[in-house]
Amino acid sequence: MINTIISSPIFGIFITILFFVLATTISKKLRSPLANPLLVATLLIAFAMYIINMTYSQYWEGGVFIDMFIGPATALLGLNVYRKRKIIGADFIPIVIGSIGGSICSIGSTYLLCYILNIDNTVLLSLLPKSVTTAIAIDLSSVLGGVKSITALCVILCGIFGAIINPLLVKKLKLKNSIAVGVGMGTASHAIGTARALEMGEIEGAISSVSMCIAGISTVFILILL
Repeated sequence: MINTIISSPIFGIFITILFFVLATTISKKLRSPLANPLLVATLLIAFAMYIINMTYSQYWEGGVFIDMFIGPATALLGLNVYRKRKIIGADFIPIVIGSIGGSICSIGSTYLLCYILNIDNTVLLSLLPKSVTTAIAIDLSSVLGGVKSITALCVILCGIFGAIINPLLVKKLKLKNSIAVGVGMGTASHAIGTARALEMGEIEGAISSVSMCIAGISTVFILILL
């Protein structure tokens, strides 16, 4: 009976929505960057799966339907970009340069660390697209010869880490330039960072959305050409 329920696609969707709502409530109450809803929800889901002995393949039966919304959800970020198009147009060149520079730094630092730590080449290829949005990273990883599951995990961790750490750095370093903050969030932490940037301000969110797109495109060209 329990195995039948767990294997149902509806169950995967149910626990995802349930724990995300719970995580959002916890985040609002604690008001701490460490209580990121995605991080908390991921931990709760993983713990629940461990308790009921649910495999990833069983969870994915329902999770795949939620995964279908990644593309449309990312595209919706374009609404805020349209609203701030004049600001973006005025600083478009610095945004492009900053985004491409951030992509080069991300790829270069990942390659250097993997080289120093003597990481397997397959893992390296899986890690290189970690700073771009999931929709691009997984396909790019597959083309390069990486492991898609490793790439997906690293993309999520990179986004969560950026959403937690970046606002703390902005506050600690007393950064006041909304353009710079947006470029940093979008380039380093893709859609998860962009969602956090939107909470910091509409300009930061719009710039982050544009930077995320530019970083994704530039990462594809850099890695394919290499």
